Amino acid sequence: MAKVNVATAVKELLTPVIEDLGFQVWDVEYVKAGADWHLIITIDHEDGITIEDCEAVHLAIDPVLDEADPIEDSYYLNVSSPGIERELRTEEHLLASIGERCEVRLFKALNGQKTLTGVLASYADGQITLSQDAGDIVIARGDVAKIRTLFFD
Repeated sequence: MAKVNVATAVKELLTPVIEDLGFQVWDVEYVKAGADWHLIITIDHEDGITIEDCEAVHLAIDPVLDEADPIEDSYYLNVSSPGIERELRTEEHLLASIGERCEVRLFKALNGQKTLTGVLASYADGQITLSQDAGDIVIARGDVAKIRTLFFD
């Protein structure tokens, strides 16, 4: 299986198991760190995530992964929370974070700034609307290098 498809296949395989435990799949990544591969399953819940939640999900998905064997390489399985300041990588992440204070880093400057902060007011049709004290700014998703929620700023 191609490395780029591993995360998608694993997400499809594990989502029902994780949802049955009462959690949401925030993200699935299959990445190389040094010489090792890591399968990172990020889970979320409206009440937050504890270390015990991560352990319960790990114990539930480990045998499913062993049986389905969707990954050819050896890897380390990590289950974690997205954290308070979370990166918003997908459309689902953006939609779930409307109303949150965010930092947006741009590939190129807009009005002389490459980093903007404000409240994520909306996301539709590939356009992010960021509310700031001076007014709303509409940014094309393709112009965004990284967007994350802010707990403090």
